[in-house]
Amino acid sequence: MDSERRYGEEEVREVFARAAEEDRASPPARVEGGLTLEELQAVGLEVGLSAERIAVAAAGLDALPRALPRRKLLGIPISAGRVVDLPRELTDREWQFLVAELRATFDAKGEVGAEGGIREWSNGNLHTVLEQTESGHRLRLGTRKGDALETTFLGVMFAVMSVVVAFIMVADGRAGAALMVPALMALGGGGVLVANAIRLPRWAGERERQMEHIAAWTNHLLSAAPKGAKEA
Repeated sequence: MDSERRYGEEEVREVFARAAEEDRASPPARVEGGLTLEELQAVGLEVGLSAERIAVAAAGLDALPRALPRRKLLGIPISAGRVVDLPRELTDREWQFLVAELRATFDAKGEVGAEGGIREWSNGNLHTVLEQTESGHRLRLGTRKGDALETTFLGVMFAVMSVVVAFIMVADGRAGAALMVPALMALGGGGVLVANAIRLPRWAGERERQMEHIAAWTNHLLSAAPKGAKEA
């Protein structure tokens, strides 16, 4: 089927690396056009890997969260996001567990909402959306640093104003101590920009680590409970 999941060359190598951890078998040298799971299992049998182990390894690869492109301002990240495909839909009880874990991980109560089969937990710019896709379900997490635009604009504004004021003073024949004013403005604006260059990458990295924790925690929750388990 055209809609069947196909694994690219790097993904095939990763699947075989995961499956071969115990069997120490080697992956195929090169893959052209991608392979379906059934084709992966056929190749796996040729190199001594069971179909079940290949399936488990492929499922583990699909469970890894995908990074969303960071939005940047002056080359500095101001957003973070992760998307993870889920093996099945969360029950109402499992969704409640997830909300509790989100609150504990991000140290925020947040708000819970639902509309048209989509569930969401949000806290300001931070949001977690549980939604359906053509092939199943996924968890989408994202956030944006709220004060990044304002502080960056403030820093640039002070830097530009310091140049303008210094030019006017020099043109007016004033120098020496008088130039301390634009110098202090430039120092303040530059300080804000340097602070952003230090804190925003750290913030983005921390948020992404938290999102990856949520992705792993959710997959563990779904794998621990039987698919046909009844809701409490």
